Amino acid sequence: MTTSNNFEQLIAIVKKLRSENGCPWDKKQTHNSLLPYFLEEVYEVIDAIDNNDPMALSEELGDVLFHIIFQAEIATETDEFNLNEVLSLINKKLIRRHPHVFGEKNTKDLSQIKRNWEAIKEKEKIRESKLDGIGITLPSLLRAQRIQEKASHAGFDWDNKNEVWEKVFEEIRELKEAESQNNKDLVEEEMGDLFFTLVNLCRFLNISSEDSLRKSTNKFIMRFQYVEKIIKAKNKKLEDIDFHELNEIWEKGKDIL
Repeated sequence: MTTSNNFEQLIAIVKKLRSENGCPWDKKQTHNSLLPYFLEEVYEVIDAIDNNDPMALSEELGDVLFHIIFQAEIATETDEFNLNEVLSLINKKLIRRHPHVFGEKNTKDLSQIKRNWEAIKEKEKIRESKLDGIGITLPSLLRAQRIQEKASHAGFDWDNKNEVWEKVFEEIRELKEAESQNNKDLVEEEMGDLFFTLVNLCRFLNISSEDSLRKSTNKFIMRFQYVEKIIKAKNKKLEDIDFHELNEIWEKGKDIL
């Protein structure tokens, strides 16, 4: 089957699932009820990419596509919009936001392309603030980085990464001072400032703060599971091992993982 035929078949399957003789579970779903499942599928796409697993990525992208069509079908039934409108909107948006490809602006400069993108977005929607348009439900690190990027496009930014490093050290000093005062609210505030500044540093180093933390967390999980495996092989329990021995096993795991 062609891509077009497969796409049409998927649309037909979704319509059948939602029909009178369809699946009882699928029939009762709404935009809101599908949100946790949709989010789960998106994170499974991320896992597949992190694991460098093309087969899993292919499957998970299909699951995400199913959810997109499912949401569009619900909207069609309630006369909100339809799938054709979704496709038309994204086609027009991509063409409009890439004048260096589809229009007369012929530039290969990435910074200029980003500035053009932001300028075009501003014309599309009337916003009261340069920072509007960033979802409040985004993961906190990702949201912070997107906020900082928008502020930078507006001209509000550090001159260089050395200034950001100095800010990191300043925030650490302020966090230590807050902790010495035994003020939990102030510690929380200063910890947030430190996180925000570290995200800024990530941006200046051209890395994703969200990706960086996710990969470090995954690395910790793998090393911790290595420790568990070694201890289990000794017929012991984790809580029965002193920290010194645990740390020795951990250090060996660092050489492997």
